[in-house]
Amino acid sequence: MPVTTEKALEFFVRDATMGTPDDPIIRMQEDLKRALAKPIDQRRWAMVLDLRKCVGCSSCTVACIAENKLPPGVVYRPVLEEEIGTFPNVARHFVPRPCMQCDNPPCVPVCPVAATYKRPDGIIEIDYDVCIGCRYCITACPYSARTFDSGRFYTSGTPQLEAYEKLPNFEYGVSLDRSQGGSPIGNARKCTFCAHRLDAGMLPACTTTCIGRATYFGDANDPQALVSQLIASPNVTRLKEEMGTEPKVYYLV
Repeated sequence: MPVTTEKALEFFVRDATMGTPDDPIIRMQEDLKRALAKPIDQRRWAMVLDLRKCVGCSSCTVACIAENKLPPGVVYRPVLEEEIGTFPNVARHFVPRPCMQCDNPPCVPVCPVAATYKRPDGIIEIDYDVCIGCRYCITACPYSARTFDSGRFYTSGTPQLEAYEKLPNFEYGVSLDRSQGGSPIGNARKCTFCAHRLDAGMLPACTTTCIGRATYFGDANDPQALVSQLIASPNVTRLKEEMGTEPKVYYLV
């Protein structure tokens, strides 16, 4: 039986809104709702990245830039590429690299003004009003997960700064207007697991836009959460575990 235009549209809307019952996004949203019902100090946010599913599309990178209105030179979630093997038997691996939100973060103690701190739920944040731009934290991070906002705009050098670049973003849940030359210009910047979205009951932007469903997020303190079950997998690993940073980003290999 041929598929009608109306039926095709129904399929499109269902897939676009991730409405299938078995979609992991639906389960993670329920996990998130359950986690937010607990006191903040009882949550332990974690991210699991399935490298077997990552296709290197960089949709997570683009979503992060759009969600946080990131300027040139500021990237929170790059996708690293690795080529392994010897020609002609070669393969490419893709490794998304957000902030690891370490339980023992090297970036926190080196900050001379205590602008970098750890939230009760484990997310590492930066107080832009306190940060002096010394960049000690950028040097201290073993994952190169921090960048510096030098004040550039994509339309700098053109006849006018485009209106969309003047729009404020709401990182950390507050309105930030870079077009006036204030914070976070001159500050270190980093991924926060989209803390402003979490506090509003939404999953991180990178999680919801991953086309391969390679990104998982939730409360590792919840044994029923999808991430907790994935973390218990025998093929899970973390980057630079030998450094004792206790990262909360896990990889399935």
